[in-house]
Amino acid sequence: MELIPAIDLLAGQVVRLHKGDYAQVTVYSDDPAGQAKRFFDAGATRLHVVDLDGARDGRPGNLPIIEGILKAAPGLKVQVGGGIRTRESAEHWFNSGATRVVLGTAAIKNPELVSALCVAHPDGVVAALDAKGGMIAVEGWLEATDRALGKVATEVDAWGVAAILFTDIDRDGTREGPAVESTAALQRSVKATVIASGGIGTLDHLAALRAQDVRAAVCGRALYSGAFTLEQAFAVSEGR
Repeated sequence: MELIPAIDLLAGQVVRLHKGDYAQVTVYSDDPAGQAKRFFDAGATRLHVVDLDGARDGRPGNLPIIEGILKAAPGLKVQVGGGIRTRESAEHWFNSGATRVVLGTAAIKNPELVSALCVAHPDGVVAALDAKGGMIAVEGWLEATDRALGKVATEVDAWGVAAILFTDIDRDGTREGPAVESTAALQRSVKATVIASGGIGTLDHLAALRAQDVRAAVCGRALYSGAFTLEQAFAVSEGR
């Protein structure tokens, strides 16, 4: 299982939200580029970066910060998400050195855009499906929809997305444990790699995902809080 450390950005700082609530913010660093370099030095090959201002406002909010991250560790494969709603915005990140772009709201509201990007950038698009009670939420999790997770996952998988980033909103930032069963079931239903996101708080949580053949997982708060190190997470994720 691939373990991907995460950097969530809000007003230029590395933060984590609790259950997607912008009013419940924990700040971990004011040096995002430095944090990216530390992850790279610890052995990370891929990094997940989220522009929370962009996700909320529908337009990039941390452009120079993310560009700094991309320059900090040139060998790191970075996937960027948050506020990417247009072809121009997506192409900006590809041109800036991102290996993947992550689109959530656009996958629901502008499927033609996302499917076209899948054609133009094979292995370059991640569809972020954020769900609460099995139903998709968009606009930085602030807007509920009547779209069921499973049906949307089948649709985006047919476009040829490289991966589906599945976040259980009720678990995100809680460290109470990931949605192992629903993530594994989602992986069995699609060809694309499903990336588990939300709730990871212990090494046992990572082991449980790996045991269910989940192919990848994103981890943030547990790493920042010192619950375990990135090196320990790699060992468990790789079955060492």
